[in-house]
Amino acid sequence: MIKNLLLVILCFSLVSCDPAALQRTLYTLNSATELSSSEISGGLKEALEIGIGKGSDTLSKKDGFYKSAYKILLPPEAQKVANKLRNVPGFTNVEEKILEKINRGAEDAAKKAKPIFVSAIRQMTFSDAKNILLGEQNAATQFLNRTTSDALYKEFNPVIVQSLDKFDARKYWADAVNAYNKVPFVEKANPDLDDYVTRQALNGLFSMVEAEELNIRTNIAARTSELLKKVFARQDKK
Repeated sequence: MIKNLLLVILCFSLVSCDPAALQRTLYTLNSATELSSSEISGGLKEALEIGIGKGSDTLSKKDGFYKSAYKILLPPEAQKVANKLRNVPGFTNVEEKILEKINRGAEDAAKKAKPIFVSAIRQMTFSDAKNILLGEQNAATQFLNRTTSDALYKEFNPVIVQSLDKFDARKYWADAVNAYNKVPFVEKANPDLDDYVTRQALNGLFSMVEAEELNIRTNIAARTSELLKKVFARQDKK
């Protein structure tokens, strides 16, 4: 107690101690007691849930994918198809049409992503929770990516397919590829974009989670609950 009081007095007395440093000190002192593994695990899961909530909300808005840094572009093979069809009647603007359709599908699917991610987050054991807390600034996101990607893909892929069909993206692209495959001397292309769009949409969601994890790790104001404040104050002391 005396040690903590002296630290506060020292911080107040130093001219160079700005408000942000003082706030960080106070949070650290309030969280001086040893954290339990359940508290660390709970705090990390809460941070990840906040990240996926914000990510899902942002990406599910109109143009959340289509007109953002997370825009899903055509893979090289699909780009080759689009380039070849520019002079084919009915497919002159195939690239922009399919880009809009697959990104609209990803935006629609993002609305349904949150419960899938949250379920995966809550099932994590975080046996190495303290190492994640004291690790890299994206350690929790990378752990989530590493340990749940396959399960998330299996659950999210049908959602993507349903959303792509909602915008006729798969039918439109299949028609375009079938037209392309009739062009003489071309290497036949695969009309399936489901896997690619699913993985790109998941990458966008993981990127948003990572950004929010970084925000919570570095911005005290982003720690909106007592548990977040307590857990990440431990990280501040490393």
